Amino acid sequence: MPALAGTCDQVRDNPAMTLTLPDAAPDTLTNPVGMAWNNRFASLGPDFYTPQPMRPLGQPYWISRNAAVARELGLGSDWLASAEALEAFAGNRLLPGTAPLASVYSGHQFGQWAGQLGDGRATLLGELQTPQGGREVQLKGAGMTPYSRMGDGRAVLRSSIREYLCSEAMHALGIATTRALCLAGSDDRVRREEIETAAVVTRTAPSFIRFGHFEHFSYADQHAQLRTLADFVIDHFYPACRDATQPYAALLQAVSERTAELMAGWQSVGFCHGVMNTDNMSILGLTIDYGPFQFLDAFVPGHICNQSDSQGRYAYNKQPNIAYWNLFCLGQALLPLIEEQERALEALESYKTVYPQALQARLRAKLGLLDDAARQDDKPLIESTLQLLAAQQIDHTIFWRRLCHFHTPAGREAVRDLFLDRPAFEAWAAQYGARRDQQDPAVSTRLMLATNPKFVLRNHLGEQAIRAAQHKDFSEIDKLLKVLQSPFDEHEELADHAALSGFPPDWAADIEISCSS
Repeated sequence: MPALAGTCDQVRDNPAMTLTLPDAAPDTLTNPVGMAWNNRFASLGPDFYTPQPMRPLGQPYWISRNAAVARELGLGSDWLASAEALEAFAGNRLLPGTAPLASVYSGHQFGQWAGQLGDGRATLLGELQTPQGGREVQLKGAGMTPYSRMGDGRAVLRSSIREYLCSEAMHALGIATTRALCLAGSDDRVRREEIETAAVVTRTAPSFIRFGHFEHFSYADQHAQLRTLADFVIDHFYPACRDATQPYAALLQAVSERTAELMAGWQSVGFCHGVMNTDNMSILGLTIDYGPFQFLDAFVPGHICNQSDSQGRYAYNKQPNIAYWNLFCLGQALLPLIEEQERALEALESYKTVYPQALQARLRAKLGLLDDAARQDDKPLIESTLQLLAAQQIDHTIFWRRLCHFHTPAGREAVRDLFLDRPAFEAWAAQYGARRDQQDPAVSTRLMLATNPKFVLRNHLGEQAIRAAQHKDFSEIDKLLKVLQSPFDEHEELADHAALSGFPPDWAADIEISCSS
């Protein structure tokens, strides 16, 4: 089938084209930190991937390293700061025990079948064994693969900084996501709308398998490979499904429920993904592939963060329904294994139950409502809150953070100051105040302060860090990383903490984020 023009990969004129790969980096590093590598995905066999030599990055340098992720992977901070680590995570030299590969998948992009896609600029090194289980380690931007579709396989500095920071921000917000270990840069030139410099993000996850992996084999009528992949995912990530009467229907239901929880997380913090294609949907319910994302400034439900999304398919308020549509695509892909359409539809139904329950639970916590059991009579209060924010386009993050102190006169006044329509606010405040008065104020406030972040990665904060990094000043990245890893803290030790948590400047409205990265 023809590929969709104008989507997020660099070029997609000929999705079936196989490219000539550059020579591999010839040297293999020693393994001073005793990394225990496994290569479970590689065990699936050659139908699922292509062995991937990497294209060396010219004169790489460190931009940032994430000590928290390094500890989880069992990597010492001294080694991570070393020249050897830089060479490894820039894609210049191999770590012993790794088996670099690029996986093949397909997908629906902007609602249309796009055919074969695959890891166009991502290289899976392998899987590290950690106390938390296996963690795949992947380089994004390490050069051309057979699936680059005439692209260069590189990632640019600006998008790499955004993914590095946002994946850690989402993790700290309690939303399932890939993680970022480190960020390496180079003065190598990369052409997008203009000439930019290259970077490589090292990211980790239990698995990078996507909905599109299943679509690839289903649409090609490769049902044996489809079963192999489904069995792999069940055995390693959803073992409880193996005991079900129909394991593949149980898998679809489990993925639907994880995806529902993910959508509730996104909507509760005002996160817009921007490119919810099926090849950007994780089979584990993780936030994956940070491209033209954005955290809402003003609460505008129809906000479109991706300038490439001319039809508004992936607007903020459409994300939950798009996730459901994508799950239908996954269900269609799994149908040769599930065999009965009714079973597949039943598995998908769980999304419509789990999503509203999960969202209501998050919003009740944001409102400081402590009852153990979710109360149906809180639904009108939740809806009126969101309607009020939308009607007056109130800053999403600042409203919820100020609301934490609503029970005090000063706190109530701070919330009131956000609204121009004071009668509308007072009517809502009376409704909310009566419900909030039923709560223990101290306990309620603690819950809200641990639920409503003070800091999110607003577009203008990312842009400031990018502009500084373009001049080799990486201090803004490290400062933001620290703040975003503990977004519920006050961070009064930082002289500019108020600016980091304040209203966006006027120029932020002119920032355009597109699929070009």
